[in-house]
Amino acid sequence: MNLNKVIADAFLEIADGIQTGSFGKTKKVALTTLGSEHGEATLVEGAKLAKKLYPQLNIVLIGSANDSGLETIEVSSEDEMYKVMEEKLDSKEIGACVTMHYNFPIGVSTVGRVVTPAHGKEMFIATTTGTSSAQRVEAMVKNAVYGVIAAKASGIEKPTVGILNVDGARSVEKVLVELQAKGYDIAFGESQRSDGGRVLRGNDLLLGTVDVVVTDTLTGNILMKMFSSFTSGGQYEVSGYGYGPGVGEGYERNVLILSRASGAPVIANALKYAHEIANNDITEIAKAEFKKLNALKWMDLIPKPVEKKAAQEEVVPQPDKVVVTGSISGIDIMELEDAVQLLWKNGIYAESGMGCTGPIVLVPEDRVSECQQILVKAGFAAGEGDIC
Repeated sequence: MNLNKVIADAFLEIADGIQTGSFGKTKKVALTTLGSEHGEATLVEGAKLAKKLYPQLNIVLIGSANDSGLETIEVSSEDEMYKVMEEKLDSKEIGACVTMHYNFPIGVSTVGRVVTPAHGKEMFIATTTGTSSAQRVEAMVKNAVYGVIAAKASGIEKPTVGILNVDGARSVEKVLVELQAKGYDIAFGESQRSDGGRVLRGNDLLLGTVDVVVTDTLTGNILMKMFSSFTSGGQYEVSGYGYGPGVGEGYERNVLILSRASGAPVIANALKYAHEIANNDITEIAKAEFKKLNALKWMDLIPKPVEKKAAQEEVVPQPDKVVVTGSISGIDIMELEDAVQLLWKNGIYAESGMGCTGPIVLVPEDRVSECQQILVKAGFAAGEGDIC
């Protein structure tokens, strides 16, 4: 018996127990090794690197026979590989599995994790694959919650949240602020740009301004690819933790996604991510979050799409055109023309536009405050003027 190794392993187990609160019960994490664009050897290399960097990981490979020295469940096809993966997850023989492709049900999407270039800070991107909802604002509100759950399961007690300035951002902000006012404990971050705010710009992504960035899944997927493979020219993902675990209400399979272009460093980090969410019990964290949200009737806060009947639409006459050098930001792009029409109804000439922070309403310079009051009273999230 190698006494030094026994002692070292014992200390590692203690350290892991302090981190996860599960002394002696470290859950196994699996990695499927068939299907990579870089070949099975890259997956095995990533698993070996993970074990070297994070010795506390208990790794199981599901794929072909190999000489890694790691426990391996041999399979002969991808179909068999996924079948074994699901059986091991459902039987709790493994706590989580990292794989390269998986079909999640509607309502479940994955939370990616990257390392930002400005300060080397880790940041969660919510979300990166899957579909949280067919309705955009609802999907992004859910994404915010999914991001918080994944961050908490990775050891961040109170993650800060920001919303990327994409279509629907202002509507999502409004819902999340209402949730906070109703008692949901969500911590907002602040943009590092001079005008601040909860809505983030591209600069904030590079800086890692917040712990969790909320966006739509397609944008999140693109961001993952940019963060992970920018330095390699796009063919080999070298940075970050992969596209992350699938999260959704009632969903209990801890499946984490990699790209087929992921390289060994990303694979290693993805296994660490899997270890954290499994041993910190992301399922229980999710249950607790959804229990609080359902008690607050959070889905009732989501704005319902309004069906317009063209034949019955009110025709609002345009006021006399005047110079509009004042600007009001904070209006969601989906509501921009409605905001302009409302000001026209009030006899104020206005135009829609696009500024550095996104959609803006252009109004007479001397009537900015008056216009803001009209828009806020009508339920639009009108903010300050646009600042680049």
